[in-house]
Amino acid sequence: MTRTYDDIINLPHHVSTTRPHMTAIDRAAQFSPFAALTGYDAAIKENARLTDERVKLDEYMKDALSDRLQIIADRIKEYPEIAITYFQPDAKKNGGTYVTAISTAKKIDEYERVVVMTDGTAIPIDEIISIDGQVFESMVFHSSESE
Repeated sequence: MTRTYDDIINLPHHVSTTRPHMTAIDRAAQFSPFAALTGYDAAIKENARLTDERVKLDEYMKDALSDRLQIIADRIKEYPEIAITYFQPDAKKNGGTYVTAISTAKKIDEYERVVVMTDGTAIPIDEIISIDGQVFESMVFHSSESE
């Protein structure tokens, strides 16, 4: 009774005459894992990245922002320095981030519905949630003086 491979089991190990001997590390590298899921790590990081939800303003807040925009428009020649906090939608997923731009107001474009700052930043009026600056503090100061 012969067993399978009995005819080749005792043959000498083959050594190629045309190819150089491969080192153990190179041979092991042939069997090492590869990146089957290219981009998977980046997708996981992107998914884990946090975004803020857009805040809905009530009518009172919208009116207050409108009043502040009008004050800026009336005093635009003075180039008032203001801090505008606005929502910047995320390009890749739902939500976004709130950004505060501190600069001098250059113009308010009613047609495009943006506030243009002297540094070139164009802020969409519909995304603004707050506007602050000394121009408003002086207005409050003057109104309390007259009382």
